[in-house]
Amino acid sequence: MAELINRVANSGLKTLNLETDYPKQDIIEFDLKDYLFKGLILKEKDFRKALKEIDWTSYENTHFCLFCSTDAIIPQWAFMLVAVYAKPHVTTLYQGDKTAFLKHYYSQVLQGKNYDQYEGERIVIKGCSNLPVPASAYMELAANLQPFAQSIMYGEPCSTVPVFKRPRKLNK
Repeated sequence: MAELINRVANSGLKTLNLETDYPKQDIIEFDLKDYLFKGLILKEKDFRKALKEIDWTSYENTHFCLFCSTDAIIPQWAFMLVAVYAKPHVTTLYQGDKTAFLKHYYSQVLQGKNYDQYEGERIVIKGCSNLPVPASAYMELAANLQPFAQSIMYGEPCSTVPVFKRPRKLNK
């Protein structure tokens, strides 16, 4: 019987999975529209009362995304007031929805990585994620790897799509 050889494992490909950088804490969206009169008007007295009644400890150790999903004009102090209540309890305070937060989060994570270690490597950026990793993260990772990697592919090691390949240097 012939010995089975795992050619993918022996290929020298380095697989990077953006899901491993996904935030560990819950991401909570706090929509100001829920605190507006008829979804459009912020009444200061009612707004302040509603914020005082919230159990802010329920947001403990979360990524707190503060936004308004309606086209209402929200004064800046309203965002500031929510921030004052939320900040003692949350890990991150972000003005925007979950999608915008994840783009910002991944941009920060990817800027902090050391890409020198991928010099001359053949990289596969793992696809088919189970978590909502934003497309911008894949784009930024590929751009950051390009100066270092020999090649960049997307997908799974057994089935990849070529994204970048460094041209061969000609010996003269």
